[in-house]
Amino acid sequence: MPEVKLTEDCMRLISQFESLTGAGSRDCVVDERNNRLIFVVNPGDMGLAIGKKGASIKKASDTMGKKIEVVEYNNNVEQFIRNCFLPAQITSMKFEGEPGQQTVIVEVRDEDRGIAIGKEGKNIFKAKKLALRQYDIADIQILQKPVTGDKGA
Repeated sequence: MPEVKLTEDCMRLISQFESLTGAGSRDCVVDERNNRLIFVVNPGDMGLAIGKKGASIKKASDTMGKKIEVVEYNNNVEQFIRNCFLPAQITSMKFEGEPGQQTVIVEVRDEDRGIAIGKEGKNIFKAKKLALRQYDIADIQILQKPVTGDKGA
């Protein structure tokens, strides 16, 4: 498992996030491209991070001036990757390659495909970034199932 190196800026953001929500956080990614902060919260702290009716995460987002997304950490790499894609449901996952150059191929339900990829690829970007930082996984790909049958005729 790689050692996550936190910048001074990330440590400050984590501290601010923890004091606003009460949720412990182990990692922070500043995603300038999508104008958001992604926090990896400690197992069991997801409820604290979000708060009643989303109050905690909204307060943190308003205070910090960026959209905030949270992913719950898990010691099990498969469960962690599933958490990265929530609410999309992963139906299968295959690991290929050597550690450090590993690719994970995930399959999602057809109806969850758009959610898994996200607008302009932001959800797959989040999963790739976090999997690399937390588990040294080089890439995540979403399996493209072949189109069966002729739906148009």
